Amino acid sequence: MAPRQKDPIESEFVTFKSGRDLSSAPDLRLLHYNDVYHLDPSSSSEPVGGVARFQTAVTEYRSAERFKGHPELVTLFSGDVFNPSLESSVTKGSHMTPILNNIGTDCACVGNHDLDFGVKQFESLTAKCNFPWLIANVFDPALGDNVPIGHAKPTHMLTASNGIKIGLIGLGEREWLDTVNAIPPDIIYKSATETARELIPQLRRDGADIVIILSHAREPNDNKLAKNLDGAADLILGGHDHFYAHSLIGGAHVLRSGSDFKQLSYLEARRRPGEAGGWDFDIWRKDVVSSIAEDEGTLALVDRLTAKLKQSLEKPVGWTAAPLDARFTTVRTKESNLGNFVCDIMRHHYRADAVIMASGTIRGDQVYTPGPIRAKDITDCFPFEDPVVVIKVKGKGIWDALENGVSLYPALEGRFPQVSNINFHFDPNKEPRSRLLSVEIGGQPIDMEKVYVLCTRGYMARGKGIVPRRLAQELRPLLRNTADQNADGYKALLTQSEGGEAEEVVDEENGILISTMLRQYFMALKVMDTWKNWTPTLEQHWGNVVSCVGCHHPHHPPSPTSERKEPQLPPGQPSLSPSGWGNWTADKIRERRSSVLPLSERDDSDESPQQARDEGDVRVIDRELFVMRKVFRKWCRRTGIEPRLGEELKEGEYEADWTKAIAPQLEGRIRMVDAVKT
Repeated sequence: MAPRQKDPIESEFVTFKSGRDLSSAPDLRLLHYNDVYHLDPSSSSEPVGGVARFQTAVTEYRSAERFKGHPELVTLFSGDVFNPSLESSVTKGSHMTPILNNIGTDCACVGNHDLDFGVKQFESLTAKCNFPWLIANVFDPALGDNVPIGHAKPTHMLTASNGIKIGLIGLGEREWLDTVNAIPPDIIYKSATETARELIPQLRRDGADIVIILSHAREPNDNKLAKNLDGAADLILGGHDHFYAHSLIGGAHVLRSGSDFKQLSYLEARRRPGEAGGWDFDIWRKDVVSSIAEDEGTLALVDRLTAKLKQSLEKPVGWTAAPLDARFTTVRTKESNLGNFVCDIMRHHYRADAVIMASGTIRGDQVYTPGPIRAKDITDCFPFEDPVVVIKVKGKGIWDALENGVSLYPALEGRFPQVSNINFHFDPNKEPRSRLLSVEIGGQPIDMEKVYVLCTRGYMARGKGIVPRRLAQELRPLLRNTADQNADGYKALLTQSEGGEAEEVVDEENGILISTMLRQYFMALKVMDTWKNWTPTLEQHWGNVVSCVGCHHPHHPPSPTSERKEPQLPPGQPSLSPSGWGNWTADKIRERRSSVLPLSERDDSDESPQQARDEGDVRVIDRELFVMRKVFRKWCRRTGIEPRLGEELKEGEYEADWTKAIAPQLEGRIRMVDAVKT
């Protein structure tokens, strides 16, 4: 093979040069990636990512002509794939196992988000993988002495195609264990350094020629591990962080390879001449850019997976007996029952003192009428993929954040706050930033110096307010620096890692999406076709959340009827498609929408032709309702009529027998001085 004179693959960059002659074949070839969530390209700028382009890059490193005669590629993954994403909130991670297998992964480390749906679901998903999962320092006593969580392996020995033995260890960090509510409470954590010091000699005795640690930990923790081991391990391939980084510490390379199928690392390892056990590494970063052709087989696989996902999105996951008000005119100017409900779930899920959620989080801009709540309704209404976070902030910071939230009222700004365990009164007639009249947290006047545990969105903890893109573009040239740019956002909630004062308790890498949170809440309400992997830990946690939220937002018991009520159609009408105004009453619309069976909690469930027809009919109803809603809004604006929210269902009108129905309420959390001066 000719020496490397230039980058042989487009968008490949040198990360580290050993100085060795690259004209001869290496002893080992490795590929590393970590933290992948989205199948489609996830960025509008380069590198765009996308699993089909990622697969093309992997295939190039695996079987290109220039690697002929070289040892076969060994592909390693450092965790976080089954969550968080909007897709996973529906599939519970099952759509990602075929992807990992298709890539040709040889071994993986457990990541914190891989446990978001519980240990049983993790075991179910990993059982379908063609490779082992490792974690050596997190144990579940319920499984026996020194048994890793989820029956993962502590170590694994891979034999390369040329006979070289690769000893692998999986390690996690203590910090993320406290943020995963789906794992058993009595989990045992052991020091990563102590664990590695015990296992590395064991792997060497078992014949390992090279020792690689697959880690899911922050970069500082991986760097500390490398320093403590002082060259005992040859490589530390990390995950958890979402950036690309490389260090050489204590003779060991510490590497993390980006995220979300946007980057990967390719490594060549050569034995160090005259030094037993010594290795030299050459490392390249590969960016997955838009000019890379998409792998046709992977595109077909993605099409199959997303086709099933689209079917699932049309299915009900819950039921509401009360209209859910997601209109911008409501959530961006006043208290909303949907805002109350979601904020309360956030607070009780993380056991926080309070919640502030910018109303721009709620994107439905409609009233979700009483009836089935589909998976699609959740992902459409809460499409953002920055996780929920938990911070510690003084009362003064909460006051300032609320001042920011009402600063542009009555404009329909996404910064207007929806809250939990907070009551506040404001006067829009006063100058911006001086509009609050009173704030209570937990029924007590806010203490400006007290540190509260606050739950919010990751976007807000980065000090941002939700500003329309066009307005942000217009303002940017006028703002002199970063502090000015944050001046109209939630800078009072800025975390220490972003230059603020708030302390992070659950950061963005450890938090989960609102859509996932809602999905699990509705799973906890189901009484039929319940999830087989619903563990006692999940039952206890979400049972407590449901009980606490139910104190403010009652649940209607399931209907005692044993059979699903079939819609009564006019004679001769072949489908559920509307025919005449008589079919557009609220109860008839609800009846037709209820014809679709709820989402099955079995990952391998397939729908019948009749179910597909029912879902198609409901999609027709959705399109018709969209047009009707648009026309009605326009008519209301022209006539000056204020539309009134519908009423909650009365006893006997809720007939779903497979779940409890929610009934979110208004509670007077947000009060305003009556009129704005003109």
